[in-house]
Amino acid sequence: MTGKLVFAVPSKGRLMEDTTKVLAQHGLTLRKTGHARGYRGSFDELPEIEVAFVSASEIAAQLKSGAVHLGVTGEDLIREQIPDAEARVNFIAALGFGHADVVAAVPDFWIDVRTMADLDAISGPFRRTHRRSLRVATKYLNLTRRFFADRGLTDYRIVESLGATEGTPAAGTADLIVDITSSGETLRANALRILDDGVMLRSQANLVVSQAASWGAATRALEAEVRRRFQG
Repeated sequence: MTGKLVFAVPSKGRLMEDTTKVLAQHGLTLRKTGHARGYRGSFDELPEIEVAFVSASEIAAQLKSGAVHLGVTGEDLIREQIPDAEARVNFIAALGFGHADVVAAVPDFWIDVRTMADLDAISGPFRRTHRRSLRVATKYLNLTRRFFADRGLTDYRIVESLGATEGTPAAGTADLIVDITSSGETLRANALRILDDGVMLRSQANLVVSQAASWGAATRALEAEVRRRFQG
């Protein structure tokens, strides 16, 4: 932390492009400083702010630790990495891009499993038949545990997914999945179906403030100006 207000934005791809456009719409013109492939930047209108170009998942981690003051990242990443998000960050504004849902999905041929209650109901018979718990493939370990616990489902085992989660049931490494989807096409292509009550989170990119960062009068004044541009 340099003493300046540090504002983290996605470092590449569509998220960086959309972030740049939305910032400009709110009167913040983003430019990289130094080398074109560098990881620092600034705003023409507020040069006191230091911009850091960081991966979207790392932005969530840095907001949690207080390494940055503000950041743009997906709500799914915030909720996954910061279980007590309300105590650690403030959501300033939903930004209208990066839409995706975190969902629980089962194979199409599970015709009698339409809801989380149905999933709970089959977990016991499944264990007796297969001598093991249901396997849930996901990258969203914390969101899955909280969602399943809230619905009383306890007889399952998480298989952490490091690749294409939607392919794990067909590969035989999982029985169902929790994953992120925007259109549902990839799920359908893999013969998977979202449970009727299986939408865990409707996520999009958000402008987020860290409660853990080092705040002073100058950084709070800059935060207030950013808020004014997005909320005014």
